[in-house]
Amino acid sequence: MQFLRRLLLSLAACLAFAGAPAVQAQALHIDKAKLQLLVNQVKDPAMRQQLQALLNNAPDKADKATLQALATQVTQIIRTGTTTTTTTPPPASTTTPPKVLVLYDAPSGTPWDKLPQAYAIMLRNLLGHFDAAVDMVPVQQYAAGAVENYTATFYLGGIYDNQLPAAFLGDAATTTKTLVWFKYNIWQLAWNSTYNFTANRGIQYNGLKGMNAAPSSGKPNPGFFDTVKYKGLDFVKYYQYDAARNQINGDPDMGWAVIADATKAQQVVPVANSGTAEQIPYILRSGNFWYVADLPFSFIGPRDRYLVFTDLLHDMLGVNHAESHKALVRLEDVGALVSVQAMKTLSDYLGSKRIPFSVAVIPRYRDPLGAYNGGVAMEVPLSEAKNLQTAINHARTKGAELVMHGFTHQYGNMRNPHTGVSGDDYEFWNIVDNSPVQEDSTAWAYGRMSNGLTDMRAIGWNPVAWEPPHYHTSAIAARTSTQLFPVTYMRSVYYTADKPNFYASVAKDFSVGQFYPYAIGRDYYGQRIIPENLGNIEYDISTIDPTSNYNYTSEDLVTNAKYAKAVRDGYASFFFHPFWLEPNLGTPGFEDFKKTVEGISALGFTWVAPSTVR
Repeated sequence: MQFLRRLLLSLAACLAFAGAPAVQAQALHIDKAKLQLLVNQVKDPAMRQQLQALLNNAPDKADKATLQALATQVTQIIRTGTTTTTTTPPPASTTTPPKVLVLYDAPSGTPWDKLPQAYAIMLRNLLGHFDAAVDMVPVQQYAAGAVENYTATFYLGGIYDNQLPAAFLGDAATTTKTLVWFKYNIWQLAWNSTYNFTANRGIQYNGLKGMNAAPSSGKPNPGFFDTVKYKGLDFVKYYQYDAARNQINGDPDMGWAVIADATKAQQVVPVANSGTAEQIPYILRSGNFWYVADLPFSFIGPRDRYLVFTDLLHDMLGVNHAESHKALVRLEDVGALVSVQAMKTLSDYLGSKRIPFSVAVIPRYRDPLGAYNGGVAMEVPLSEAKNLQTAINHARTKGAELVMHGFTHQYGNMRNPHTGVSGDDYEFWNIVDNSPVQEDSTAWAYGRMSNGLTDMRAIGWNPVAWEPPHYHTSAIAARTSTQLFPVTYMRSVYYTADKPNFYASVAKDFSVGQFYPYAIGRDYYGQRIIPENLGNIEYDISTIDPTSNYNYTSEDLVTNAKYAKAVRDGYASFFFHPFWLEPNLGTPGFEDFKKTVEGISALGFTWVAPSTVR
């Protein structure tokens, strides 16, 4: 361990100089080249990874507080053998990444022309977990023989009775390559005697199953096949009936396919009808042919059949990642007016448990309309935000990593949509009009992100990730973030166009929100993503703040984590707002925070820092 002692001595020397009167007011240069040589000597891969992450995020110059925090983190790693992870990362895979073709319906002349494209984007994002090279193509443009050029082909049957090209049907009937078919239009293959589908695949397709009866105000949910059973859990599809409009919000249709020849086909996962208790296959497999009875991208949630698909995607691609369950916690919306005491309480607790964590920092505070300042506009740059600096510097001594959470986390001088105050409003999207902001461009987004980074780095803070305000940006801003940040920490929104038109009568655009149970190497916008998939604790304090009007409990988050563990390499990742510890709110915030952390730990997850997520 002599090299580690030398590492600490190097930092101690810097600290000694930083405390000297002659240089007290200036930052000192960190000899990162020398420290890199020391880190390279660490034989334990997990420890070396942690030390490397610290070195990568260390500034070139630092003040005494920054050096002290760095030395403390190094000391923790040496003493415990692990601060950011308790497992040695698996060796890099030598398997060639899969090459995948995603086919989707793209009809012409309907309002829904682009909806299957939105689902294709969501599938393409999940394929980023496997480093797949993905081609997205409307099925009408399919070229004969194309399936043979890919590891796997996925066809998203998203439009009822959309007519498929004969070239695709012919190849689907005969290929031995992996083909995954979702929901609609399989009857064009299964019921055409030309293709001998049932005889060849051992699967008989019978049609669609929907609601048991028409819903009504008296019986809003008469039942449908809504419960996918997997690994001892019931994954229930979302459903809601709007009696005023006589409209179902949900996706009750299910493709009804059964095993005709058990020597050729097998049921992988069943789905049950909650009204009748009947079961049918949800996912069937015949060799390399898979049938998924619905589109698992519609109405997704943290306990939904979407998670079942994300796990089975490993088997469909033949990439079986090792069982691994990691957890992440982030302290959210930490800006200039943050409570130092609340942050200290949370940081001390996590530090005492040796749990690595991150803090989402808003670099510049703005209240242009004076919503919280008696009608007087207020702005606090990071250089003057002394409470924020105190809170963050203390958190860093307890192992915190920093995430940049927007620049101002609000937009201009407008209510977007709440107060115009940092932390309340959207920054990179006009949520009032549901459109990109007027200035939306690469240059504008780059400027704001760069300004935030400049402010943070000026005081020695180097964020390990980007987090969009309210997880919502334009497509252009999302792509721009990759020029400045190596990774994004979020769930996200995707669009079928960079400048979407959500109100067109024909071929209107769609936006879809998506969360991930695992890390994504590259999404549709080129972002590498650290997942957040459990949500956050909320309390109904509508008598104080009308925008906070629902409860989401620690029990909800722990239950979500239980479901996330059904994914073989699924994460349990949540965030928490420190303001819930403020006495005037009267919430059991700290106790519920501890319950969440302890509940996730009890499920067997290992806490890690975001910089270690791969």
